[in-house]
Amino acid sequence: MDLKNITAAKLRAMLDSKEISAREAASEFLSEIKKNDGKVLSFITVTEDEAMKNADAAQKRIDTGNAAPLTGIPLALKDNLCTDGIRTTCSSKMLGDFVPPYSATAVEKLIAQDYTLLGKVSMDEFAMGGSTQTSAFAKTKNPYDTSRVPGGSSGGSAAAVAAGFCAAALGSDTGGSIRQPASFCGVTGLKPTYGRVSRYGLVAFASSLDQIGPIARSAEDCGLILNAIAGADPHDATSKNVPFTDFNEKLGKDIKGIKIAIPKEFYGDAVDDEVKTAVMNAAHEYEKMGAELVDCSISTLRYAVQAYYLISSAEAASNLSRYDGIKYGLRGEGHSFDEMIRDSRNRGFGAEVKRRILLGNYALSSGYYDAYYRKALALKQQIISEYNAVFDKADVILTPTAPSVAYKIGAQDNDPVKMYTADICTVTVNIAGLPAINTTCGYNADGMPIGMSIVGRRFDEATIIQTADAFEKTFTPVRCTL
Repeated sequence: MDLKNITAAKLRAMLDSKEISAREAASEFLSEIKKNDGKVLSFITVTEDEAMKNADAAQKRIDTGNAAPLTGIPLALKDNLCTDGIRTTCSSKMLGDFVPPYSATAVEKLIAQDYTLLGKVSMDEFAMGGSTQTSAFAKTKNPYDTSRVPGGSSGGSAAAVAAGFCAAALGSDTGGSIRQPASFCGVTGLKPTYGRVSRYGLVAFASSLDQIGPIARSAEDCGLILNAIAGADPHDATSKNVPFTDFNEKLGKDIKGIKIAIPKEFYGDAVDDEVKTAVMNAAHEYEKMGAELVDCSISTLRYAVQAYYLISSAEAASNLSRYDGIKYGLRGEGHSFDEMIRDSRNRGFGAEVKRRILLGNYALSSGYYDAYYRKALALKQQIISEYNAVFDKADVILTPTAPSVAYKIGAQDNDPVKMYTADICTVTVNIAGLPAINTTCGYNADGMPIGMSIVGRRFDEATIIQTADAFEKTFTPVRCTL
């Protein structure tokens, strides 16, 4: 049975009707991984034995008629989510042999529903990058064209879903790391509101920006997974106790009268014409459904990338200071304490991680803190204010997810600034702590997916899921074939 393009919602119905067993579903995906992941390199660790144990436990629950929405659903996890007894590397030599003694809260919530874990998927090292080419273990390729990147940092998650290696996956998003790879790989990715999902057990990159979220084949699937993993957590003081019932409660409801903001700055010269055309065609499709397009401006966008990289790099420098070969990570060599730490970090960290640690320490250093970091924090407040002003007159905001489609592997290896500026369409959402969802809205002349992002008010994931689902019902995606 071919499950490569099935949604989690459809698979749920098949499991409950006994059309397929949980073990058969797991076996089908594991077989596909064995057959084709050598072309994509999305997985770092495949947990075949664990998957079968999970599937058997799930089947017992299904047989009692007490299945949860994700019971028996085969998922993959980004390799920065701690998993008890299963290697968690962050795609870094620094954590190459790290086996956590506990699981992340989001993972525990999946376990409570008896999901099936297929394995841990690749990412940019410590989630720093937009291509998954900074991974020390699996430099993932785009399933639509294996000469191109899958995006990042959750490129392994997006590629695994697009290639049909799992029903869905969890990723993390610090500056677009769920939405951008979802755009490049032609799947749907949801970045929840900051604080909606506990970060406990997520290896930290930038603590004020990181957020766990799902990558799947539909907005409905993203809502199903968010229902499972959302909620306050006593282990994470930044998680918010904001009540919710069902993030899919608005699915199928008429979007007539919904106001969709179109910020002009997101459609400038930095965005490819094919991308702008596809996103605006989607906007006009919404108009046909009865939505109203509202022109607006977010002028701080021109400073957003600079602010994001100052804030995120400063927080990364702080978070990664623990990796010294003594408390955590690869143990280096040397005749002194300083030599050992220097060797640990030199061998344990890749070039991109070192670059951001240096930038972060520079921004926080005496004499530069006020000139750079403090100004970035001030700009953060301006960005939040501008988004609030837009939401005074609109329900959601529609933007391109990335300025271009997936680029060729190696095209930006020697130009990190070009890679950083490619985050222009996504970083403001993280800075403002807003929810956003990517869904495919077209393809370029080479057949590569084009994604659009729907941004919502804080803790209003239900509306952006509804809006994305409404478009998905009018759009026929072209699934990749390996």
